[in-house]
Amino acid sequence: MTNEKAARFRALHTTTPPLLLPNCWDAGSAAVIADAGAAAIATTSAGVAWSLGRPDGDHLDRDAAVGVVERVVRAVDVPVTADIESGFGRTPKGVRKTLAAVASAGAVGVNIEDSVADRPGALRPLTDQAERLAAAREGAGADLFINARIDIYLAGIGEPETRLAAVIERAAAYTEAGADGIFVPGVTDPETITALVNAISLPLNIMAGPGAPAPSALAKLGVSRISLGPGLAAAAYAAARRATTTLLESDSYDAVEGGIDFGTMQTLLQ
Repeated sequence: MTNEKAARFRALHTTTPPLLLPNCWDAGSAAVIADAGAAAIATTSAGVAWSLGRPDGDHLDRDAAVGVVERVVRAVDVPVTADIESGFGRTPKGVRKTLAAVASAGAVGVNIEDSVADRPGALRPLTDQAERLAAAREGAGADLFINARIDIYLAGIGEPETRLAAVIERAAAYTEAGADGIFVPGVTDPETITALVNAISLPLNIMAGPGAPAPSALAKLGVSRISLGPGLAAAAYAAARRATTTLLESDSYDAVEGGIDFGTMQTLLQ
């Protein structure tokens, strides 16, 4: 079944329109997203960390992160890809161990980022990250889809006029190391996206949200995969804050109207 899901997930990167990939943070949110019709689901590292009482940025250990992946996979029938931050390993060997565990948990894909969590605005040296991705490929096996994340635009690294070339250089090295897709968060302008699509041989993933071009517009630019990152989790937490504020300050329960009913949630998780 995992191989079938892996093949299905991989094929979704070559179809038109592009893969629209909502991001969950626990089994309940995954079940809701799948029931809403998503063809595949991603986890969000930020949302997962928040749900476990930690900030984003490599503050979870491997076991905690893989445990969430296991629960999400059990909750849904669609393919699941896991955001594993920088790989939950200090060395390539550690990254290989993480990928083996994620594959065993039933995920069919991962995101691996090249930023350094404890050094804001810093990326791993290109050759080091390529070694980590090669180790990830070994641990994952041939089926699992490795989405290599490049954080140059997201972190604002380097002078603006140097960033496109730097991303393209890293994308080529990551492709050589065994990546299956390239993820460039922090980019929403059509000119840059077009340049990336034209220069990168692998499917391009863009993180989108309010203010970004619509999915149909990104599709016309050649984007293969569009994800929401922590957007859904942040929206859910905002809803919780609004409901609490309404209860405490407005003498009202109106903010919880329209929620998914108890019976539906029970059924989704049976």
